Amino acid sequence: MQEIVDRRANDPMLLLGRLDGRLHHSTSADIFLARSRLHGAAALAGLAGVPIAVGDLQDWIAGRSAPPRASEGLNDPISVASIFHLALSRDEDVRDPVGRASLNALRTILDDRAEAERYGGDDLAHFGPLWRQVKSAADAPFPVADLRSIAERVFALAEMTERLPVGASEVVAIDGRSLELPPRCRDRNWLVATALPRMLYRAGFTSRIIPSLVPLPKFMPPSPAALTGFLAKEIGQISAAGLRELSAIEHDVAKLTNLGATQRSRLPLLGRLLIAYPGLQASSVSKLLSVTPQGARKLLAALPTTPAAQRRLRAE
Repeated sequence: MQEIVDRRANDPMLLLGRLDGRLHHSTSADIFLARSRLHGAAALAGLAGVPIAVGDLQDWIAGRSAPPRASEGLNDPISVASIFHLALSRDEDVRDPVGRASLNALRTILDDRAEAERYGGDDLAHFGPLWRQVKSAADAPFPVADLRSIAERVFALAEMTERLPVGASEVVAIDGRSLELPPRCRDRNWLVATALPRMLYRAGFTSRIIPSLVPLPKFMPPSPAALTGFLAKEIGQISAAGLRELSAIEHDVAKLTNLGATQRSRLPLLGRLLIAYPGLQASSVSKLLSVTPQGARKLLAALPTTPAAQRRLRAE
């Protein structure tokens, strides 16, 4: 009996359902989705051959650094800024109000498209059209809502990205000239992985898009059946990690009630923002809270170091 209970407790789909359910009732879902977006982007960057840490993205968003790897003189196949922009564009049409508010808050302090155009060169011209095709195909209804159907869709999308259409390598200049860009690497599984959170949502496994659910390997298994097993295992691990992170976030948020702030004070809101994005600078806080830069500096000075920031400092 205990073995059955343990097996059910570790069942990947049950873990995913538990995470999805807890997010529906958690007042910290917005913070979780913000952090989930960073975990997902870091995983996508690894698949694209430009490995980074979540802390690198947090430094960039906080205004403490340029995009990860942008100033290291590396011959990367694609910029992290472009990967991040395409990952964010996946969620632009979500109907989930919490997810949309979380995305809008991030874009208040980071213009991801401008950063991609500045640091990514012609990345968006190469991968943008192909990403739109992948996203559209990923949104098609599933004949059967199970992991095997998702695995088969992944194989179909991977094949589509390998057959790169000519138009995806052509750019039309302002004066009307058609310019053909040099070919890029054929390893584009990260583009397919970017669409996986949408596929899991469309298939009914989740009731909202959870950005960290990008469980694809760098190299595809030999068959959809093999990929189905891999997806189940990875979804279970990501969901278990998500449950732990959500508990930690809720614990950190609970500590904000001890700030002794008045009802009109913005300190609790600032505390929540710093849990999502540790190290935010006064300029970013000014935009997010609609206060003057001087007011933002005063708020930052009045707020004790958040638990998330303390963990970050210990890690550094």
